[in-house]
Amino acid sequence: MSEYRSISHSISRLSAHIVCMTKYRYHVLEGDVQKRCRDLLIQICNSEDVNILKGVLSKDHVHIILNIHPH
Repeated sequence: MSEYRSISHSISRLSAHIVCMTKYRYHVLEGDVQKRCRDLLIQICNSEDVNILKGVLSKDHVHIILNIHPH
């Protein structure tokens, strides 16, 4: 039951699979840029009360699976 989120009158599980790609699939997500992108994604998700279930940062795209609170 921990994967479900509840509010006063409902229980839900809202997940999203998001894929972001760089323009023309250029390999720009390397080194410091990759670390900064990862830190920003974690910071934004924490501030918006979104759980990251899985995430992968490749050189040219980002896969992230989120668990979103329905409010």
